[in-house]
Amino acid sequence: MSDPRYEGYEGYQRYGDHDPYQQGYPPEQGQQPYPPEQAQQQQPQQQYAPEQQYAQQQYQYPQQQPQQYPQQPQQPYAHDAYTQQWEGQTWDTQVQPSPVVDVTETAYLPPQGYGEPSPAPRPEGRAPMAADDSESSATYGPATTTGNPRVTDAQRARAEGRSPIIEPGIQPAALTAILGLLLAGTAAVGQYALLVPLILLQAVTAAGWFRLNGMWPARQGIALAFLGGVVADIALLATGKENAPAAILGTLGVWVLLVLVLQLRSRASADERMAGLMATVASSALAIIATGHLAATDDAVTVGGIAVAVAVIARALPLPTPASVVVALLAAAGAGIAVGGMADFGSKGALLGLGAGVCALIGHRVASYDYPSRFVHMTAGVALPLAAAAPAVYLLGRAIG
Repeated sequence: MSDPRYEGYEGYQRYGDHDPYQQGYPPEQGQQPYPPEQAQQQQPQQQYAPEQQYAQQQYQYPQQQPQQYPQQPQQPYAHDAYTQQWEGQTWDTQVQPSPVVDVTETAYLPPQGYGEPSPAPRPEGRAPMAADDSESSATYGPATTTGNPRVTDAQRARAEGRSPIIEPGIQPAALTAILGLLLAGTAAVGQYALLVPLILLQAVTAAGWFRLNGMWPARQGIALAFLGGVVADIALLATGKENAPAAILGTLGVWVLLVLVLQLRSRASADERMAGLMATVASSALAIIATGHLAATDDAVTVGGIAVAVAVIARALPLPTPASVVVALLAAAGAGIAVGGMADFGSKGALLGLGAGVCALIGHRVASYDYPSRFVHMTAGVALPLAAAAPAVYLLGRAIG
């Protein structure tokens, strides 16, 4: 029996009574196989591509209306055993993006205890701050589960439009004044007497600089910087004041090379090694430069020490910043004139006092940078004004002496 729908197609042929597909799957129990007429009608469909075969399935047997039966679970091979039919839903094989989870409601939830009921989340998305967290809230931001880092006091001050600069108060200024008077008094006695407060100044300078850079405790770096200052003192005492530049600069060069070699052997990360290198070099340089007090003349150390003491006390007065700076410089120049008159400097002592005062205010400003702590004020705030004034005391003392 031929199908009029496929007549005219090239390659179409009748198979006659021979059905090559009769060796297929056996019919299920309770079901009859298709009649030979229907099997012969389905035979030409197997010669076309799966796309054409799928399209032809929709138009197969249009004249027959299937009888409606109650829907039953489909059994395997219940339908046409020779044609593959897709009855289930298809699925997409492409990777679907995962949905974005909103963690706003859980970002600020307080920690949950083991025996306590958990509070219900508030609609504004942030839990109320506990009473005992008021002190910590002034220092750090709320901890979150989304990876937001805690902010420092300096970052909070910048975000709120405040200055991150906190100047040392009257207590660090008083300690600086005492140390400056010790330098001035021991300089009149001799070099070896001056060596005692100078070593103390170098030790506080090394520790204060590392603490100012947030590196604490950095025992090896502090010890290395302090040792550089002591080596410079020994080299100066061995070679004499006339060879002071060679002793100070030579020690500084050797120490920078030593720090580089030690940092190259470190197994820390590149950023940590760079930060450690810069902090160690700067701290060593300040400790070695402080040897300038030992290289200067006795009268220059006396004038410079008193000028620095007066300048930092005036700077700590409760005045506006521009006014306190002017008052501090005038006080340093006046102290230079007063002490210089007794030290045979005369009016030239004003220049020495003014130069030492300018350097002291620079060191004072550096110790106030980036929201420092009280420990920074009691170390770097005490030592940096005197350490920074050492080159001015040595150079100006030789110039006007």
